[in-house]
Amino acid sequence: MRYEEELIDEVREKNDIVDVISSYVSLKKRGSNYVGLCPFHNEKSPSFSVSRDKQMYYCFGCGQGGNVYTFLMEYNRLSFVEALQNLAQRAGVELPEREQTAEERQQADARVTLRDMNKEAAVYFHYLLKSERGTQALSYLKNRGLSDETINHFGLGYADIYRDDLYQYLRSKGFTDYQMKESSLVNIDTVKGNYDKFFNRVIFPIMDMNQRVIGFGGRVMGDGEPKYLNSRETILFDKGRNLYGLNYAKRSRSNAIILCEGYMDVISLHQAGFTNAVAPLGTAFTPNQAMLLKRYTNEVILSFDSDGAGIKAALRALPILRQNGLRGRVLSMKPYKDPDELIKAEGAESYQKRIDEAESGRMFELLVLYGQYNQQDPESRTEFFHEVAKKLAQIEEPLERETYLTSAANRFMIRKNDLENLVNRYGLGYQYERVNEQYKTAPETEERRQEKKKNMKNQPQRLLLTWLVEHPDMYQYIRPYIGADDFIEPLYHSVAIMLFEQLDKEEKINPAAILSRFTDAEEQKEIAAIFNTHLKYGLSSEDEDKALSDVVRKVKLASIEDEMVHTSDIMRWQELLSLKNKMQKFSINRV
Repeated sequence: MRYEEELIDEVREKNDIVDVISSYVSLKKRGSNYVGLCPFHNEKSPSFSVSRDKQMYYCFGCGQGGNVYTFLMEYNRLSFVEALQNLAQRAGVELPEREQTAEERQQADARVTLRDMNKEAAVYFHYLLKSERGTQALSYLKNRGLSDETINHFGLGYADIYRDDLYQYLRSKGFTDYQMKESSLVNIDTVKGNYDKFFNRVIFPIMDMNQRVIGFGGRVMGDGEPKYLNSRETILFDKGRNLYGLNYAKRSRSNAIILCEGYMDVISLHQAGFTNAVAPLGTAFTPNQAMLLKRYTNEVILSFDSDGAGIKAALRALPILRQNGLRGRVLSMKPYKDPDELIKAEGAESYQKRIDEAESGRMFELLVLYGQYNQQDPESRTEFFHEVAKKLAQIEEPLERETYLTSAANRFMIRKNDLENLVNRYGLGYQYERVNEQYKTAPETEERRQEKKKNMKNQPQRLLLTWLVEHPDMYQYIRPYIGADDFIEPLYHSVAIMLFEQLDKEEKINPAAILSRFTDAEEQKEIAAIFNTHLKYGLSSEDEDKALSDVVRKVKLASIEDEMVHTSDIMRWQELLSLKNKMQKFSINRV
């Protein structure tokens, strides 16, 4: 059983795309659209656009685009049915019971199997930690100051020194070699033999928002490398879209979330009463993690190590927080290395005091900048103030910019007017040199040349579809001369059929409804590009008619020539030849 198209449309229409996407991405209104940083690739300037009118999104940077279903499928890695169920629940639409397809059953079974395997592994690791074999690992955790309650709360465990220990245990529980290989818990190798990914390590189970184990982190016992090791990504585990401890931190009564560097920082802080602490999973902080935090808070306190690496990590994280609508503050750890060391030395009260006194993100950036210049040297100090002015000029909100200007002038002992003049000189529109993501162009193979030639041939069809989306009023002028069957490229033909049908019946276009009829990701991407391409304006009415006439003529002639090649009917061939001659002189005149 498949869901009816009418029901799919009803659910889509009851979920405004701007409302849905803004719960994941920080959007700002710009003209008739909403823009933000693309969640599908890293960027510094927003190129991700969401249209309430079209009920579509499109990224002009990476080309990702689609409707509200596509977004949830891409962002949360859902199947179409899962996205439909999610949106139906959100809109209060009751879905009829349906049978899963074979592929959906296979995917669902794989997820269930992996969850069961992760759960069994976590139970086994925890058992080993409490057994005689885990004495060294348990002593390590106790020496780090962790209580039995904390160890149990986080489900900490131990992977034994035997390289196939977990493999043998999971086999005894009925899991196959293939299932274990897919889990990333075991390496299946016919040459080297089967061996565990984690051995002789303290184990940190990683949970999702529903308290289910999705992966593991491991800290080696002794001097082995790497010191920390994480599960590779699976159908359940995406490092860049999860945060350690967030399953507990989301319940915290605190208004802010503390962002630390690692597992032990989070665990130590939770034990000390700071249950709002989280950490990335062995990678740098990502925009997707910022968007995840945005669901639970508007403020993030960075509690990174006090060394150079910690400062660099904070400087990388602050712009990401700002770009996703989060206020960032930075806690000073000096003279201690990390939160655990600070709390052991001075107690939880001292840590709370440092939270209260944490610097704002922008002021922290200026203070780091201050330390990079010799403040006793006039030339160096002048360069410093120029850099401060550049940073202040980036602040768009006038009141915020004025507040920081006053604070910086007082803190760094410069006349406010002098600093203000510098800021004005650089201008509000100042931006640091943008690092453009350059993708290497593949060699010009024969296959690529043919593909380019094909794209050039199909370009008029694509352009005409875009023209009709942007100017549906032009449809009345071209309809007598061209039909959906004149679009000979298969995808464009399918789009044209639905587009012409909408215009014939309703005299308006519903791009999101058209897009939802396609399930292939590449097709959705291409259709989204058609619906989000903007034609150049500034043409006179006469020149616009000429341009449209040229596009219609090219589409129609290509259609005629294609039919002439394939027809064996002489009479029809002569009709086509006559029509071709007439189309050579075709022109639109709206006057």
